[in-house]
Amino acid sequence: MLPLVGIVLFVHIAIYLVNTVGATTIDNLLWLLYLRLPTPTSRKFREQNRLKREVVQLKRDMNNTSSQDEFAKWAKLRRRHDKTMEEYEAMNKELASQKSSFDWGVKAVRWVGTSGIKFFLQFWYSKTPVFMLPEGWVPYYVAWILSFPRAPFGSVSIQVWSNVCATAITTLAEIVTALLLQTDNGAAEPVPAGASAEEKKGQ
Repeated sequence: MLPLVGIVLFVHIAIYLVNTVGATTIDNLLWLLYLRLPTPTSRKFREQNRLKREVVQLKRDMNNTSSQDEFAKWAKLRRRHDKTMEEYEAMNKELASQKSSFDWGVKAVRWVGTSGIKFFLQFWYSKTPVFMLPEGWVPYYVAWILSFPRAPFGSVSIQVWSNVCATAITTLAEIVTALLLQTDNGAAEPVPAGASAEEKKGQ
């Protein structure tokens, strides 16, 4: 089994990735994946797309038909267009309602799988040392802080280790991002606007 020190680190990496990628992006991606499954919702989604294409086609046919010279044909197209448009809007509202429910479910699962696990671990293992410090390695007051609030004295508590993981992951990500940006800027040095073609080749 993965030790407690690794579990807490893994949870904080997951939380950071969710916050970085963005909850909305993840929700939309999961919704698109869900629509590919053989479910009643996916069938409604395909029907909605069919109705949308039909509405566009009927609108195009109406525009290509004179409402004065071919009134009967135009009126028939208009009735079909209005009826199909009503069906499309009704289907659209139904899918929007289902997506809203889906998003709430995904948010609940995501919270339980990240922040929920973090809070549970901090409560359940509040008296359990994540790891012990060598005796006399740090001053008394530092050892007391590291074991705060309920871990044995001389150990690192899960609350302290959790904060260390969160800070370290954020800092490391910022350093890596800055290095990548610096590398990209160095690789693409700008050529002066007034430089000739020969000068550009020489550079």
